[in-house]
Amino acid sequence: MTINLEDLTGQLIEAAKRAGADEADAMALQGTSVSIDVRGGALEHAERSEGTDIGLRVLVGQRQANVSASDTSAETIQVMAERAVAMAKEAPEDPYIGLADPSQLAKNWDVEALEIFDATPEPAPEALQADAAAAEAAALAVDGISQVQAASAGYGETRVHLAATNGFSGAYARTDRGTSCVAIAGTGAEMERDYDGDGRVFQSDLRAPTEIGRTAAERALARQGAKQPKTGAFPVLFDERISSSLIGHLLGAVNGAAIARGSSWMLDALGQDVLPKGISLIEDPLRPRVSGSRPFDAEGLATRKRAIVDDGVLTGWTLDLANARKLGLESSANAARGVSGPPSPSTWNVALTQGKKSRDELIKDMGTGLLVTSMIGSTINPNTGDYSRGAAGLWVENGEITHAVNECTIAGNLRDMLRSIVPANDAREHLSRVVPSLLVEGMTLAGQ
Repeated sequence: MTINLEDLTGQLIEAAKRAGADEADAMALQGTSVSIDVRGGALEHAERSEGTDIGLRVLVGQRQANVSASDTSAETIQVMAERAVAMAKEAPEDPYIGLADPSQLAKNWDVEALEIFDATPEPAPEALQADAAAAEAAALAVDGISQVQAASAGYGETRVHLAATNGFSGAYARTDRGTSCVAIAGTGAEMERDYDGDGRVFQSDLRAPTEIGRTAAERALARQGAKQPKTGAFPVLFDERISSSLIGHLLGAVNGAAIARGSSWMLDALGQDVLPKGISLIEDPLRPRVSGSRPFDAEGLATRKRAIVDDGVLTGWTLDLANARKLGLESSANAARGVSGPPSPSTWNVALTQGKKSRDELIKDMGTGLLVTSMIGSTINPNTGDYSRGAAGLWVENGEITHAVNECTIAGNLRDMLRSIVPANDAREHLSRVVPSLLVEGMTLAGQ
């Protein structure tokens, strides 16, 4: 049964007013997800979920409270509103909370131009199973692969509607389709595993499952015979699959919530060089066919393209309304929320300036060092940026890959690391984080 999400948010807002709220905003989400796992060519697990979730935030003076439910009956909505108002009256005052002024609200957006919804019919479970089975078979067909740990395919559709007492009302829908495979090479103590996968908004853009299975197998084989590297200072090349984690640390450090708390290693970096000259970090929530695109944020403000870092220089923080008010600034239209909590700052699509050289050319340039293809665990000091992570990958000697490496730790300081990055030109343009392989000079490796 199709539920009108606009009607639901309207009912939530009206119930909040009747219960005594001064202001309120409401969110309704309707989602469908299907996932299929295959093992040994046969169906191992199938799961489908459908549901509608609603959330209400009420403000009584400068106090707020949030409630959520998955029951959309009129009785539940009324009880939600009454409980939310009662909770808000007991909450501590916050001088910075509040809805957007009507003059700030998004108007006349074009959801169709974003291409975040694929109108192609939902794939049948048999089609998803066939994709997962094809990925598994392709991996097992590669000589040296002993088993496939997991081969999966899935589909999801989400519809969102947001409304508030300031007059905002907006909706959009998005889809996602994915295939993944984890292959294992060798047996016993010599087993090594690796993966490949692809996720797209449009099913027609998805890579072939046979390619995904074959790539997972080749990556697993490349990790055989791994040994610890020697301890010392070496250049480290972060493979494109995991390089976005470095940029993720930067994005976390310039998040307005961390800045307002005073707990960020980027606290004093505004207007300073944080990346090499010539390198920018651009956020663009309006990129078509990308999972992170959206026409407005969770507070109804129009999203827009901005330079987080421009020619190496940090230009601003990632802000929602409350944190912007704390800092005496304007929101960057980066509020995100779920049904059960208030808005908080988050980034949308970001892209780092790509370099002119390929990953293979950077491997030649680095001489002797480590190409990192996977990482586990992390110790990141949020106040100093000190960085330490477990890593595995491939050892490079005199510009050539010689053998696999595991059981080592890489360490450095994020401020220094980011200022010295050398980007390759291999970023995948369809991802929400477009970050190429990144070479970092002089990191500390702890091995044997």
